[in-house]
Parts: sequence; C-alpha cells; structure tokens
Amino acid sequence: MDFQRFPVGPGNRLLDLGCGAGRHVFEAYRRGADVVAFDADHGELCQVSGTTAAMAAAGEAPRGARTRPVRGDATAMPFRDGAFDRVIAAEVLEHVPADHRALAEIARVLRPGGLLAVTVPAWLPERICWRLSEDYHNTPGGHVRIYTRPELEAKLRAAGFEVGGHHHAHGLHSPYWWLKCAVGVHRDTHPLARAYHRLLVWDIVSHPPVTRLAERALNPLIGKSVVVYSRKPPGARPPGAVTAPPVQAHARG
Repeated sequence: MDFQRFPVGPGNRLLDLGCGAGRHVFEAYRRGADVVAFDADHGELCQVSGTTAAMAAAGEAPRGARTRPVRGDATAMPFRDGAFDRVIAAEVLEHVPADHRALAEIARVLRPGGLLAVTVPAWLPERICWRLSEDYHNTPGGHVRIYTRPELEAKLRAAGFEVGGHHHAHGLHSPYWWLKCAVGVHRDTHPLARAYHRLLVWDIVSHPPVTRLAERALNPLIGKSVVVYSRKPPGARPPGAVTAPPVQAHARG
C-alpha cells in the first residue's frame, strides 16, 4: 500500500475489510486514524486486538487514534451508509464468490468522496501458483478466481467507483509462494520454505535497503499483488435513493 497515494491520518475513519493479521490496521493506527478491523476470523481479530493494545501501551499511536475489531461478512456489513472515509480491501475479493455484492457493500459504507484501495493477487504470479498446486486454491475459503487488472477495474466501475492509479507490490513474495506450492502449501516446516519465510519476516521488520531495492525492481515484473486506487464520486447518492421528478410549472388559464 502506498500511503502517499492513499493518505490516512487523524480524522479519518478507516475500514480494513478482511484485515487478517492486521498489517494495514497497525499502519493506519500509527497514522492516527479511527480504524475498524473487520474479518470473518475471530482468531485473527483477537491477535490484532492484542497487538493494537500493546501499541497503545507503548505509545506508538497518537492521541485520538482508535481501533475496534468487528467480525462479519463482507457481503452484508453491519455499518451505516457512508460510515467510512477510507476502505482498504487487501487480498479479500479473490476469496468471495459474490464479489459484486462485496463491492456494492463497500460502495454503500464509504462516504461520497471517500477513497478505496483494493489489492488482489496479480494474474501471472497467481496463475503459476494455480498450475503448481491444487491445494493452493482448491480448499475451503481459498481463492475462487484469478483477476486481470482490467477485470477488477471494470468491476469497480460497475460498483460506482472512479478508478485511479495502480501499481504492483510484494515482488519478493511471489517466489516464496511458488516454492510453497512446489513443496506443499501446508508444509510450513520444509527447510526451504522456513528459510524464505525468515527472509520475508526480516524484510518486513527491518526494511533493509538491499531487499527494498530488490523488491522495487521485481514489483513490475512479478509483484504478487496488484493495487488499484479508487474514489467514490462526491455526488454519489445513497443506495436506494430516489431522485424526485422535476417540478413542472403549469400555466394559469
């Protein structure tokens, strides 16, 4: 996520849809936003809450920043219309059979003029994973489709969004997943998979220049994710709003 393209700060109410382990929750919280961590997995939400509580105790978030976990379904969210200024949906839509319903819900809960950032697995790295392993996608809760960027952008427009820029990300992660697919997706103890995982954790925690340079070079070629930025038009009407017919003047006889 590029937070220069997707500015987040104090005064913003942000929904991290399908927050998972909470990577974007933590960054938005550090930046001072009021964050709702939304996921279907109760265990993930408990871990995210524990981490944000530790961050608060350590003074890692500014005064006024808040986080709240909410468990639910992306296609029927328990929030009022226009509740959020920002929505992040990172690596979520590829899991949702009715992705059009999830996008409609995002459009509903995002205020007019609000910003949306969506990430999905990029077509080429994802296609390689599917070819290498049936278990990678053919499991309950797994990936149900492979997006092309034009397809994703078309679905965003159909949901009423104005589509902006895009970029690829996580170039170092594609070889890791190809390796996992080759040795067995669920074999986390495989020596090669464990070694590569340690490299990724080191990169996330330490941000060493050598891996940052490598990822910037790899992102356009084999970035694991494509990130698309969009906006809900400022004049968008609430769902179900009815436009009143124009009042016609009647000539007096």
